[in-house]
Amino acid sequence: MLGGVDGVITTFAVVAGSAGGQLASTIIIILGIANLIADGFSMAVSNYLGTRTRQEEVRKSRADEQWQIDVFPEGEREKIREIFARKGFEGAALNEIVEVITADREVWINTMMAEELRLSDVSSRPLRAGLTTFVAFSICGAIPLLPFLIGIGDFNAMFFASASLGAATFFALGMGKGSVVGISPVRSGLQTLGVGGVAAILAYVAGHLLHLIFAT
Repeated sequence: MLGGVDGVITTFAVVAGSAGGQLASTIIIILGIANLIADGFSMAVSNYLGTRTRQEEVRKSRADEQWQIDVFPEGEREKIREIFARKGFEGAALNEIVEVITADREVWINTMMAEELRLSDVSSRPLRAGLTTFVAFSICGAIPLLPFLIGIGDFNAMFFASASLGAATFFALGMGKGSVVGISPVRSGLQTLGVGGVAAILAYVAGHLLHLIFAT
């Protein structure tokens, strides 16, 4: 979702900025496609490296917890006791929890990772995360370029069609994001549309001002 939103924002910003600068549709296509490839690749690499770094952090922390349990078992057992005592357990119930958790080494390590370090294993694969970001960015980002690639009517007609497609994509992606995170899809869609609209306006104004400056 986020890759798709970024793709539409950056690509339509190119379209709006170029329109404000009164550039030819051919230039919009060239800049738009170059933006899709370069920014999409940049986002994909960033996601890949971020996911991989997160995995390495979790792996290192897990190895450290394993070492501490092997070398200082009593100290780590006391940490389990303190963790669940803070949750309100006491007496025989607390003793039983400590015994059950520390009887299984993997459960013990997982509990320390989740309760003490607030870390969990990252299931996403770095390569898949990067490829997913690139594909989402490229597909969604290409939508505002379609009217210029197809050549619908004059420039104004193509720009209007591009803006309409961009707005519809913003709203659809926002609704999808809202459904995933559990908030109102309509509100999320309107928020995403608002962010995209502001970005487009800023790009158009910047392009128009630059055209006025360099045209004189």
